[in-house]
Amino acid sequence: MAVIKINTTQYDAQLKEKELRIITQFQRFGIEQLEVFDSQPINYRQRAEFRVWHDGDDLFHIMFDQTTKEKIRVDTFDPAAPLVSEIMQVMIEHLKPNEILRRKLFQIDYLSTLSGEILVSLLYHKPLDEHWLSAIKTLKEKLSRDYKIDFIGRARKQKEVLGDDFVTEQLNVNGQNLIYQQVENSFTQPNANVNIKMLEWAQDLCKPLKNDLLELYCGNGNFSIALAGSFDRVLATEISKSSVYSAQYNIAQNKVNNLDIIRMSSEEFTQAMNGERTFSRLEGIDLKSYNCQTILVDPPRAGMDTLTCDLVSNYDNIIYISCNPETLERDLEHLTQTHAVKRFAIFDQFPYTHHIESGVFLQKK
Repeated sequence: MAVIKINTTQYDAQLKEKELRIITQFQRFGIEQLEVFDSQPINYRQRAEFRVWHDGDDLFHIMFDQTTKEKIRVDTFDPAAPLVSEIMQVMIEHLKPNEILRRKLFQIDYLSTLSGEILVSLLYHKPLDEHWLSAIKTLKEKLSRDYKIDFIGRARKQKEVLGDDFVTEQLNVNGQNLIYQQVENSFTQPNANVNIKMLEWAQDLCKPLKNDLLELYCGNGNFSIALAGSFDRVLATEISKSSVYSAQYNIAQNKVNNLDIIRMSSEEFTQAMNGERTFSRLEGIDLKSYNCQTILVDPPRAGMDTLTCDLVSNYDNIIYISCNPETLERDLEHLTQTHAVKRFAIFDQFPYTHHIESGVFLQKK
């Protein structure tokens, strides 16, 4: 049996290395001390994706070594949340003897929640016919006796959904239960417990702030919903159609009545704010009625473009959530011309890797 084991005795040292690396990289911005938020040292990932390897009658998950590209058999996977680890074993056990479900299967994706739901996506190099549908329905019925589990089958130009194509996460954030729909193939934070720490950190920042909040790149409303109670009104933008749909669902589920989300890219919103273009998607939204003194941005790894940085610089308070220290450093060069860094945090979303999630709070000089 191949086991991806974690040496948890190294966890504190790897986190300390990240802390020192970030302090060194950002010290010229006046960073002397970081707020450091750790992860569970094991079983922290609610999401995992594996290729599938067929070897005669045997069938197992594999990963690829990023350096050598060598395939690594994975029977147990320490980073995975307990529910993912359990379902990985269950799936192999049921797929191995089932020729219909295992044939041409090349990948399995798992998406789970702290609240006990799991969605399993099976990816194939073959069309999914009525025999496959009958077999997966039988498997779902059997496993649903013990698990809150749904399935998606994917093949070229084909998607078959058995149940829902999303899970519903419930996060306890400062004593408040927040509900988040998380759709397959849409971005969600993989480390749910660290996400809770990120939301609580952001809520702490916003306690003394007033008036309205603008958020760019809001995703499924992860921050918008958690911060809505700190502001009179919140306006958020997101370009992904599926994420906007989830955000609207989450607004309703959490009974948030002061949050509007519009489907626009940050570039489009900048054009609208600068009066360069008009958009039908803004119909019914009076941008001038908002008194946004605070802006939150959570951009992709590429960071922000120059025009968006210029827009962000217009606000008194900036909360910048970053998954890429290099583009964060570049953008802070721009933003610190007008703002000063007041707080800087790192969140260990991805233990034992070089990846670092950061949070920076800036205020106008």
